[in-house]
Amino acid sequence: MTDKKAILVIGAGDATGGAIARRFAREGYIACVTRRQADKLQPLVDQIKAEGGQAHGFGSDARKEEEMVSLVQQIESEIAPIEVAVFNIGANVRFGITETTARVYQKVWEMACFGGFLMGRETAKVMLPRGRGTIIFTGATASLRGRDGYAAFAGAKHALRALAQSMARELWPKGIHVAHPVIDGAIDTEFIRTTFPERYALKEQDGILQPDSIADAYWQIHMQPRNAWTHETELRPWLETF
Repeated sequence: MTDKKAILVIGAGDATGGAIARRFAREGYIACVTRRQADKLQPLVDQIKAEGGQAHGFGSDARKEEEMVSLVQQIESEIAPIEVAVFNIGANVRFGITETTARVYQKVWEMACFGGFLMGRETAKVMLPRGRGTIIFTGATASLRGRDGYAAFAGAKHALRALAQSMARELWPKGIHVAHPVIDGAIDTEFIRTTFPERYALKEQDGILQPDSIADAYWQIHMQPRNAWTHETELRPWLETF
């Protein structure tokens, strides 16, 4: 039997998703990372390899069933068994309700929820025969409550949370750890730096989430003994109001 093991990160961007892939790669996992455009993954793949890890980048649209099926099958047959799967697609947009078109609402749902369903279903299929594995869905403040301008995003994140809850109740007794960490607060990203400079200034006080710290939390979730599994946990800076 092979001792190789892979982590699949759907939505491995320049911040949280990339940090998660790097964290697990440092522990010996082969990082299989996806974005819609594969060329944008090359810096991350190169960084993981430079740090002594193994990584493969895939251009894949998480909303397309045939692409998700093919992706999981390819990793399982050509790289390593998927031990961990992380769904980390954002899709955070803000529109007033009268400006929210049907296309926007459907696209946000497809990105933030439907893609999670496809990933969860396909990775569960390969994990169930082995009786082990970890599936993590990244949640947000919008997973818990809606607010003005976020009807589409909050609706999708609420649905993703319901998916995670349902999968946990079904799969935990079969040895698969399903978790839904809620990221409540600004993350140290270029978007926050340029769009919300006043929030970004809090970085010096540990007032915004660091991607590496989030990645550490995901690793800890994966390493929990099954007699004390976490399903939902909230990560926020100490300065964040809630």
